[in-house]
Amino acid sequence: MARRRSTQAHHQVLDAALELFAERGIYATSMDAISEASGVSKATIYKHWADKDALCLEVLGCLSQDLPVFDSGDPRTDLIALLGYRPPESQSQMQSRMVPHFMAYASRNPAFGEAWRARVMEPPRTRVAQILKRAIAGGELSPDLDLGLAVALLIGPMMYRHVLLLSKAKLPDDMPRRVVDAFWKAHARKKGRGRL
Repeated sequence: MARRRSTQAHHQVLDAALELFAERGIYATSMDAISEASGVSKATIYKHWADKDALCLEVLGCLSQDLPVFDSGDPRTDLIALLGYRPPESQSQMQSRMVPHFMAYASRNPAFGEAWRARVMEPPRTRVAQILKRAIAGGELSPDLDLGLAVALLIGPMMYRHVLLLSKAKLPDDMPRRVVDAFWKAHARKKGRGRL
């Protein structure tokens, strides 16, 4: 019974923190406010999280669920699917509300910023790199491809798209396909080159 209450309190705090962070921003949200909004004592909150940064990172983790694995056997198709992936609408809307607050908080808190980048930016970068390695191994992309640069070239437009969507600017729905097509055109293995 105590464990169930503890789990319930944990979720109440996460829900309250998410709403308050989205509404007020992270800096403007105190642990007192989270305690009051969640109905959970500060003492209990501090049993679950060492500080506001730890709580904030768990909130971030709830918003950034694991990406699906795309492995159809066609790296080009998998890249388009990965770059075009959108979480469920309710999660996507909350991410859109929270991203500016996370960015602002990370800019003034380097340790949090580093943890945020590791939790949010690294998984998609790793997935893109894995797909590119499959394309290189399959002979579709040049073996001398600079993976770090390639990942940046592919993810950069998607981040640009995300920022513009926050401002309600209209971008083409098929942007992931266009980005991958342009990348493939520039970096596909040239015909006639032997495999190394």
